[in-house]
Amino acid sequence: EVLAGARHPRPDDGLPLVRGEFLDLAGARLYYYAAGSRGDGDPVLFLHGFPTSSHLWQDVVPHVPPGHRVVVVDLLGFGRSDFPRGRDVSIRGHAERVLQVLDALRIERAAIVGHDVGGGIAQYLAVRHPTRVTRLALIDSVAFDDWLTRDVKLAKASLPLTRYLPATWILSVVQRDLQRGYTGHERGHMSVEKYLRPFATPDGRDAFVEHLLALDARETAALAPRLGSVVAPTAIIWGAHDPFLPTELGRRLQAAIPHATLDVLPDVRHFAPEEAPETVGRVLPRWLAR
Repeated sequence: EVLAGARHPRPDDGLPLVRGEFLDLAGARLYYYAAGSRGDGDPVLFLHGFPTSSHLWQDVVPHVPPGHRVVVVDLLGFGRSDFPRGRDVSIRGHAERVLQVLDALRIERAAIVGHDVGGGIAQYLAVRHPTRVTRLALIDSVAFDDWLTRDVKLAKASLPLTRYLPATWILSVVQRDLQRGYTGHERGHMSVEKYLRPFATPDGRDAFVEHLLALDARETAALAPRLGSVVAPTAIIWGAHDPFLPTELGRRLQAAIPHATLDVLPDVRHFAPEEAPETVGRVLPRWLAR
C-alpha cells in the first residue's frame, strides 16, 4: 500500500521537486522518493548501507540520464522509515523487502545500485533473484567473508554492556569512526550527524543495536560462490582510500563477476556517492548503456 506523501524540494541543491512517499509493507512503513523521468530506460533503484539513508544519493541522482525512473529507498530502520522492532534487518531480510517495494511500485526489473551493506543487498538480489535485476552497480560494497571492521566487531562483542548505555554515548563513538570515511571533515560531520539523528533516543538506540547485531559476513560469504553466475552488466566503483573496505575487495569482486568493470576514484574514501558524485555520475550512464 502506498501511503500519502508530500512533494518537497531536494535539500540544498535547488533541483526540481521530487515525490516522497511511504509504503506500508506488512505494517512497517518504508520511505522512498521517486525522481527522473519514465522512458525506455530501465528503472534505477538506489540502496544505501549501514548506518546511512537515502541522503547518501542526493547528489548522484541528478546524473542519471533522462528516460530512467529513479527510486531511492530508506531501508527499514534508517532515515525516515520505521524502526525494525524485531523485523529481519539482515541482508536477506532487507533484500526480500526490496522485492516487495518493487512489487508495490509495479517495477518488474530494475538496475540496482548499492553502497556498503546496500551492495550486499544488491548482490543477494542479483544472485537469488536474477530475473529482477537488469544491471548491478556496487560502490564500496561489503563482499565475501571478512568485511566487518575491527570497531564493528568490538562493538558487537561489547553489546551486553553498551546496549544499556545512553544513546548519545554510543552514537558519539560511532560518529568519530564514520567520519574517517570522508576526506572532508565538514561534509563528514554534517552527513554523519544526519544519518545518526534517528538513533538518538532510547528506541533509536535499540534499533541501532538491532542493525549492529544483524551485520554478518557469513551472508555475503554464502553468495560469493555464485557471483560467477551473475549475468547483469556490472560496474564496481571504489574510493581509493576507503579505510573500511579496501580496494582489494573491489578487485576481488571484479574478478568474481564476469565482465565487471572497476573504477577506482582517487582522493576518495568510503562515501564515494557524497565525495565524488560527478565522477560516480560519469560511470553510471556508461553502465546503463551497456
